[in-house]
Amino acid sequence: MKTLIKNVNVVTPYEILYGFAVALDNSKIVNIDKEDQFNEENFNKVIEGKGNFLSPGFIDIHNHGNSGYDIMDSTEEALDAISDFHLKNGVTSYLGTVITSSYEDMIEAMKNIVNYKNKEDKAQIIGIHLEGPFFNIDKKGAQPAKHIKSPNLEEIENILKVAKDKLKMVSLAPELEGALDIINFLKNNDVTVAMAHTNATYEDSKKGIAHGITVATHLYNGMRSFSHREPGVIGASLTDDRVYCEIIYDRIHLHDAAVEIAIKMKGQDKIVLVSDAMRATGLADGNYELGGQKVIVKKGAARLESGNLAGSTLNLRKAVYNMVSKLNIPIHEAVRMASLSPAKAIKVDNYKGSIEIGKDGDLIIFDKDININTILVGGNVAWERN
Repeated sequence: MKTLIKNVNVVTPYEILYGFAVALDNSKIVNIDKEDQFNEENFNKVIEGKGNFLSPGFIDIHNHGNSGYDIMDSTEEALDAISDFHLKNGVTSYLGTVITSSYEDMIEAMKNIVNYKNKEDKAQIIGIHLEGPFFNIDKKGAQPAKHIKSPNLEEIENILKVAKDKLKMVSLAPELEGALDIINFLKNNDVTVAMAHTNATYEDSKKGIAHGITVATHLYNGMRSFSHREPGVIGASLTDDRVYCEIIYDRIHLHDAAVEIAIKMKGQDKIVLVSDAMRATGLADGNYELGGQKVIVKKGAARLESGNLAGSTLNLRKAVYNMVSKLNIPIHEAVRMASLSPAKAIKVDNYKGSIEIGKDGDLIIFDKDININTILVGGNVAWERN
């Protein structure tokens, strides 16, 4: 199946190509060239972009659920619904985030992801982000306190056996005794390690980075506050070029100036837009649940009864839109934060995350306001706006 996408502004990680078209052969991108270099008769299908932007599909590496479902529901129905919502909001690939829970419940959720068969008309779940349970209780945020525990290497070894090659990222607190052994183990098994829900000092953080940490989970949130005398995990993350920084840009979790600081310090290559979405995403305000805890959603903000933020009701389309419309970030840079940067962070950038020859045909067509019209997954049209 040969497909041509024409009359589009092609969003690459570095610039926007005007007057170009993109050719696909089955699931892969095979050519990017001036539109007049293609003969439409050589293609089985021609997609008319109507002068809109053609972008790589977004990749969400940190999200718990949406549409009334949660990854921890551990059912095919839940993953179907979550994947469907993701797709309609431009996410073509994502990691299912397993929250701190009992060992048994975490294992069940991971087995469900491992056994799940991706559907052609939905976003593809490409792995697991294990958020917990080795966190600092003082910075637990919405992580269930009763399931937070000290680092246990044997437990992580067993989890890796269950999750197999689907375990893409693990978030933990690097200052805890035994954490460095887990970081070493995960790094040696090619799993991305992130620091989160941590009270780490700057020195603790740098030690964790030296051992293999490469991501700061939801930067600024769930971590020691920055101080000019003790920069902590925030200072280490912003100044160390090895670290990617997750940003929840719903304009609730972070002040615009905090996001601007992160972008100026890290550049678009090291900023990873994430949703950290929970089951209320896409639904009305009301009472919901996260990790067995009551969550109250009011004006789109999800909070525990204690007032702590409990994930978000954000989606990546809106996060990219906020970058462009609120901070005046160029479209290609905002898109990079939601595609190539997350792909690099979890080491799948050799086949996903950008419009380049040889990569997967996971593509979205949207207008200047990031309103999505067409979505391709693996080279096939998976969704079109009516």
